[in-house]
Amino acid sequence: MNRKTLSITLGAGLFIALPVVAVMAGEPYLVTLFSRILIYALAAVSLDLMLGFGGMVSLGHAAFFGIGAYVVCILSFHGCEGTPILTWPFQLGGHQSGLVLWPAAVLLSGTAAAVIGALSLRTSGMHFIMITLAFSQMLYYFFVSLEAYGGDDGISLFSRNTFAGVDLTNDMQFYYLCLAALAAFLFFSYRLVHSRFGMVIRGCKENERRMKSLGFPTFRYRLVCFVIAGAGAGLAGALIANQTEYVSPGLMHWTRSGEILVMVLLGGMGTLFGPVLGATALLLMEEFLSIYTEHWMVYLGPFLILVVLFAKRGIYGLLAGENSNHG
Repeated sequence: MNRKTLSITLGAGLFIALPVVAVMAGEPYLVTLFSRILIYALAAVSLDLMLGFGGMVSLGHAAFFGIGAYVVCILSFHGCEGTPILTWPFQLGGHQSGLVLWPAAVLLSGTAAAVIGALSLRTSGMHFIMITLAFSQMLYYFFVSLEAYGGDDGISLFSRNTFAGVDLTNDMQFYYLCLAALAAFLFFSYRLVHSRFGMVIRGCKENERRMKSLGFPTFRYRLVCFVIAGAGAGLAGALIANQTEYVSPGLMHWTRSGEILVMVLLGGMGTLFGPVLGATALLLMEEFLSIYTEHWMVYLGPFLILVVLFAKRGIYGLLAGENSNHG
């Protein structure tokens, strides 16, 4: 068994065993902490799909994360109140079931990504970064203006969604559902990047002009990748809404996009599994260093610089023994 396979196997084993070990050790709060880590890992993997493999540097990824969270909270709010969201041209009511709300969050986040991507991908480089940032901030201020849903104060979830066969109010069951969602998205992303579609996306990252000359409609391929990444972030948003039982426009702010980007860089860009390590490292540092100082990011900065300078593939590259720039 090579180092890469061993690292992934050990990591999966630790995540599977963690809730049981945490409860036995009398530290049940770790289950909640690692549920949050799994959710942000899902968001980071979705960003890595477009950044690490498609070369699309976005500072607006948190917009899709926030949309997914708001879809869940708004529909749940109307479901509990028994009031319709729309009355024209047709009546649309709220709901409490995760089997309805989570696909809705994924669908609406993916739709938003399709609109934003269709406009943003007509540019490249710094212009692309700034346009994604602008769209994210537009959505941020839009939700700040929604006084009916709390405005800047955000909106609380009355209770976690219902889900067939799973009690989401049980932290351990919710943890394993988050783990299953992350594992499913990782499997899907792995198959995607190793398919013909993935080869084209990686080719676009290396030399889009050459891919166009070979006859590939690169704009369509990149847009589909952008939409899939947005939909994955929307699923993470649906989960974070249930985990915290609260959503605010802060989830969409550009600083949240920056945090997710740091997770990708820290773990290893273009590795899929690396962002899981990056999310784990960043959130654990935040959790434990903030006990001693509110300026915990002072320690994060030098650590991130060291990783970028000496580990081209991030933490994952160090553990798996990968030093190349591709793969």
